[in-house]
Amino acid sequence: MKTRLILYLSLILFTSCSSLRTRNIIYFSDLERQSLITEEVTPKRLSIKPGDLLAISVLTPNIETNMMFSRGIIMEEGASAGGGQMRQMGDENEGYLVDTRGTIDFPVLGNMHVSGLTTEQVRDTIVAKVRDYVQDPIVKVRLQNFRFTMIGEVGSTVIAVPSNNEEVNLLEGIAMAGGISTYGKMDNVLVIREQDGVRTMARINLNKKETLYSPFFYLQQNDIIYVEADKAKVTGTSFIRRNWGFVAGLVSSAFVLYRLL
Repeated sequence: MKTRLILYLSLILFTSCSSLRTRNIIYFSDLERQSLITEEVTPKRLSIKPGDLLAISVLTPNIETNMMFSRGIIMEEGASAGGGQMRQMGDENEGYLVDTRGTIDFPVLGNMHVSGLTTEQVRDTIVAKVRDYVQDPIVKVRLQNFRFTMIGEVGSTVIAVPSNNEEVNLLEGIAMAGGISTYGKMDNVLVIREQDGVRTMARINLNKKETLYSPFFYLQQNDIIYVEADKAKVTGTSFIRRNWGFVAGLVSSAFVLYRLL
């Protein structure tokens, strides 16, 4: 009798436990368990898009030339044409807006097409053009409006990235937002991206190593990242309803034990 009882209870518990739905909450769980994995990484630089705001500064040995290529730069009182101190006036964050044609209007140089270029390429282009006026120019170009949006089970926030950082991957973005909650579905993260008038939506599985090679792993300007909630949270079910099979098995087992004792 005891043997039959044990077999019966084991069958019930095995059947009940199989109804429990488990989720993989480990990042890249299919990654080989080795102490060291080395792979070549190709840096992903952002491409400038219409609507971007660029901070551009041109510095040369000549103050008058600096004033030609900069907005709001004036000489300090007592400075001479061959030297002296300079200071910035006005709003330093004004920047140069990339219009719908992908161009900016830069002092002296006029309209420049920058869409599709990186900030480094824009810098090299400006350096080459400024050299027609003065030798050894120093040009700095930074993107001022690199931001992305996180919603769902990772908080709801718009994150502005510092202008000195143009390489933010999906993991870093999630960390900036505070991480994925225990209800978040790591295997179904949605990335929405608009580029060249086309909206693209991609599903990312953070349990898989292949995500590291996805073109959506590195974030771009105005990306939207949505982490879907687990079905249990969406339906608002309690623990008993979420694990009804398991609970039913326990109740059945208790009833059988009561009858036999």
